[in-house]
Amino acid sequence: MKRTSIIPSEFIEQRIFLIRGQRVMLDFHLAQLYGVPTKSLNLAVKRNAERFPPDFAFRLTRKEFEQIQDALRFQFETSKGGRGGRRYQPNVFTEHGAIMLASVLSAPRAVEASIYVVRAFVRLRNLLATHKELARKLAGLEERISKHDADIQSIIAAIRQLMEPPPPKPRRPIGFGVEEPKAAYRATRRKT
Repeated sequence: MKRTSIIPSEFIEQRIFLIRGQRVMLDFHLAQLYGVPTKSLNLAVKRNAERFPPDFAFRLTRKEFEQIQDALRFQFETSKGGRGGRRYQPNVFTEHGAIMLASVLSAPRAVEASIYVVRAFVRLRNLLATHKELARKLAGLEERISKHDADIQSIIAAIRQLMEPPPPKPRRPIGFGVEEPKAAYRATRRKT
């Protein structure tokens, strides 16, 4: 009777990180999923180095590994020498690297688990594509709304101008006005 284990995709998705612009899984997570020790997994990779170009697998730098350690929240196995932790930074594998790793390992569980790993990578890719499309639509909506805001503001300004009462017309003063004496007018006419 064949024993099958169902690996929840959420379990795998939580172990996929974005490093150097690529979605990757750490070597010890894949070793756990494939049912092999991490050391055996890394030895298989080392023996088959030609199958793992840099876009399939690469080693993390110390800084990169420190950045994701908080997200990991687990205890490392103790290495020889009593130093604790790993001697080397972990290897990480892209989707293609995880598939290649399953073909290199001789564990029967590796092939089964690789299917779930690939499905998790595909699901994340689809989610990312959906989010990009949603972000694009949201940006278009914001642009349209900002144009409408400007139009609405100009309409409100025009309405406010129409609501203002017209400036009062200058009125003639009430009462009698004093006119210039006609004598001064006559005097200027005589000189000419």
